[in-house]
Amino acid sequence: MLIGYITLGTNDLDAASKFYDKLFEEINGKRIMEELEAQGFIVWASDMDSTGFAVCKPHNGKAATAGNGNMTALSAGSIEKVDAIYNTAIRLGGTCEGKPGDRGNGFYGAYFRDLDGNKLNAYYMAGE
Repeated sequence: MLIGYITLGTNDLDAASKFYDKLFEEINGKRIMEELEAQGFIVWASDMDSTGFAVCKPHNGKAATAGNGNMTALSAGSIEKVDAIYNTAIRLGGTCEGKPGDRGNGFYGAYFRDLDGNKLNAYYMAGE
């Protein structure tokens, strides 16, 4: 496995947790680790052996900011799941960065930003 986990900063752990709990329900993701008081983080994954996705309060105590040019891609498993993830993100207050659609070469994707402005992509690659 190339990537163990990805972490994005948040300024509102409660709002981020609600956003990602609902978003990851679409692809059978669940919380696998969390510490809400001292460190302030939550990790979601399909299971303990799969790539994780985490949100946390920045360790240095400063405001979390979205990285320019950074994006996290979520493997959805089907075109229908791409649409569901995108629609859930928008319904929960995320913003559109590119509606679901065929991007060519068997790649179907949708782009959005979370509540903190982090850019994400839900995608399905034909043949997966």
